[in-house]
Amino acid sequence: MTDPATAASPNFSRRVLDFARSELFERTFREGMGLVEETAAYLDGPGRAASKRLGRNAALAYAGESMRLTTHLMQVASWLLVQRALRDGNMTLAEAADAKYRFSGRDRSESVDFLAPDELPVDLRGLMSRADGLYDRVKRLDEKMYGADDTPAPENGVTVQMDRLNAALNNGFFGR
Repeated sequence: MTDPATAASPNFSRRVLDFARSELFERTFREGMGLVEETAAYLDGPGRAASKRLGRNAALAYAGESMRLTTHLMQVASWLLVQRALRDGNMTLAEAADAKYRFSGRDRSESVDFLAPDELPVDLRGLMSRADGLYDRVKRLDEKMYGADDTPAPENGVTVQMDRLNAALNNGFFGR
């Protein structure tokens, strides 16, 4: 957990702001937001059609994995948006360093052992793999930038917005 004294130190400020202004951040931001859009398009289009052709067990696995996938991507998107707000001067370093925005206090929920994981569509499995890799990378960046925090993030406005985005992804509001 980042304490106020650490957040005020010049080294901490430089490390966090340098990242938020870096090409690495830009690439990660584009990748993360692109994956959110790609996943939404898949789940609302080809994924929806593919899920209707699945057997009962595979359909259950699909539902669980698509929810886990969208939740992880919304957590990543939220973190990336906080870093961009910091970079653009719309959020202070103290606000961005607050525990409620930290990624490092969260554990990535693992895939549940459904009876038919191999029956999931190949495209969904590919999105899941890419999202898991991005999630782990963003978690490492958060830990490196802000320091690990063992306390889970409290319920906050970001979580509420993530829930709304997740619902929109699953209810087809991003129709193409």
